[in-house]
Amino acid sequence: MSHTLISTKPAGARTDPRVLRTVRSVLRREGWRVDIEKTKHAGHAAELAAAGARPGVDVVAVYGGDGTAMQAVKGMQGHDLPLALIPGGTGNLLAGNLRLPRDPTRAALIITRGTPRAVDLGKLERDDGTRYFAVACGAGFDADLMATTTTAAKRRWKMGAYIARAWETIGAVRNVPYRVTVDGARLEGEAATVMVANCSEFVPPFFRFGPGVALDDGLFDVVILRGEGFVQSAAVLVQWISGAGEGSNSVRRARGSVVTVEMEPAHVVQTDGEPAGQTPFTAELLAGTLRVMTTARRR
Repeated sequence: MSHTLISTKPAGARTDPRVLRTVRSVLRREGWRVDIEKTKHAGHAAELAAAGARPGVDVVAVYGGDGTAMQAVKGMQGHDLPLALIPGGTGNLLAGNLRLPRDPTRAALIITRGTPRAVDLGKLERDDGTRYFAVACGAGFDADLMATTTTAAKRRWKMGAYIARAWETIGAVRNVPYRVTVDGARLEGEAATVMVANCSEFVPPFFRFGPGVALDDGLFDVVILRGEGFVQSAAVLVQWISGAGEGSNSVRRARGSVVTVEMEPAHVVQTDGEPAGQTPFTAELLAGTLRVMTTARRR
């Protein structure tokens, strides 16, 4: 009998006990054994995944958001097991980039009938241990936004909480000196935010990090945005999203597999929406090391 461990974060923005009941029912109907474990504290998802990644377990699944999924990935390191995603967080950007369904029945069938896809993974060494990301990490306005958006707002408004918070704070955006080193090549200047992207879309399927960006291309895509105050910052965001700012002083890009970001003064860092200390940081790309269950086969 095939076996899956499902880790879930009860306090997640979109978690719903009915989803777990549906997933459990579908998996049992498919002839799978199911263990469901709830996280109780920060970092618990990594502990649960590490304990569950044992002989006899075929898939480690996560019902939650990108941050919970990356905690599980941390615990799965060293075990040749695929990850399955049941979207239940605020953004669910990795699931969105992979076009995974939000519907719990379809998500459960991907666990039992899907095929694993190898994607790249980002890695940071921080004071509290190793952090992983599949979507993006960064420092500046984006990290500040994620750090100051409350859990209560995310539970109530989902992605709208980030949009509302951005509207409230974009007028206070300021450029600061930065130094970014990409595979040994140095970029310097002033910017409001520096993002190191692994996936192609930051609001799937609408807004992209840029042309040619993919989860499995073996490269990070670095995006550096310069803008101050409401009017200029909003204009730069529009330029970036539309591609009109390419080559300008407001939007700079680079590609590589090892990226170091320094800012003065130090800024908050985020990895897939989770706080990860302050700058400086170095992101290392691990090409094709994460296997995620994707589109289910028909029977």
